[in-house]
Amino acid sequence: MAELKNDRFLRALMRQPVDVTPVWMMRQAGRYLPEYRATRAKAGSFMDLCKNPELACEVTLQPLDRYPLDAAILFSDILTIPDAMGLGLYFENGEGPRFEKPITTAADIEALPVVNTVKDLPYVLDAVRTIRRELNGRVPLIGFSGSPWTLATYMVEGGSSKDFRRAKALAYNQPELMHQLLDKLSDSVIDYLNQQILAGAQAVQIFDTWGGALAHDAYLEFSLKPMQKIVQGLIKEHDGRPVPVILFTKGGGQWLEAMAATGAQALGLDWTTDIGSARARVGSHVALQGNMDPAILYATPARIRAEVGKILQSFGSGSGHVFNLGHGITPEVDPEHAGAFINAVHELSAQYHEAD
Repeated sequence: MAELKNDRFLRALMRQPVDVTPVWMMRQAGRYLPEYRATRAKAGSFMDLCKNPELACEVTLQPLDRYPLDAAILFSDILTIPDAMGLGLYFENGEGPRFEKPITTAADIEALPVVNTVKDLPYVLDAVRTIRRELNGRVPLIGFSGSPWTLATYMVEGGSSKDFRRAKALAYNQPELMHQLLDKLSDSVIDYLNQQILAGAQAVQIFDTWGGALAHDAYLEFSLKPMQKIVQGLIKEHDGRPVPVILFTKGGGQWLEAMAATGAQALGLDWTTDIGSARARVGSHVALQGNMDPAILYATPARIRAEVGKILQSFGSGSGHVFNLGHGITPEVDPEHAGAFINAVHELSAQYHEAD
């Protein structure tokens, strides 16, 4: 494959010297871009877009054609694994993802297969290979998966939830059943991410969107433990380079030390954690990714720039920081504001890397 022309994202994840702080945005290929909306309309539906490798590649590259981003992220959905397990994923307008056959009984869990990515999700691997080819070494490609706990919440609730009543009831009342479900999901995620790496992903991120909804001990048992199993089961090196793993638990600021002990190379932070404090706590073990509030992108470019400066100053000098939002960019953001954000990161961060 083509040699990497810009590797500062991978270098920062391994806490190696960089010239400026690398930046990418969660959901950077998304609805805030008019070109994305046009491609999605052409595809017919969100899942049709995910399942068409050429169009998935097209939308993955759209933000890179617009902005000097330091990484591309595979365009897909976190719920491809439960869909491949036979739960029947579909999207309701304004309602988000739903499943035709949610998990309601022990027999449902027993019947779930472990996903064989090559056989069950070939379109994802085709997309990874297509994107790597078309990137031609411009920037690294990030693969990703939802965390077992996050996937389990959707599968048990039948879709998104405000209180996770069914998922938490299962975890507290029948922990052995929840662990059976989480084990199948962990094994599926290991295979899914390893196949993405073999197809060309150069770093992977585990999105634990709903781990922060759990109580302290429940997080460690039902969310972090399965993620640790995944980190330990992943391919560590491919194509002569380490393949870094980023763990991102939204609302996970109180568990950073435990997350850093999993063996992941980097932790994603949401905007509720001060990045300087996080670095003081775990920065000798892991790189940090984050963590500007996505809502700042509704402010003026001058205000966005000031916020970028504040976060860079809080992290301080040296490598080990990948700048990102604390969660995904929202659909109503002005693309010009996203551009102002990315440019500010590169312009303002150089001073923090002069000794690197």
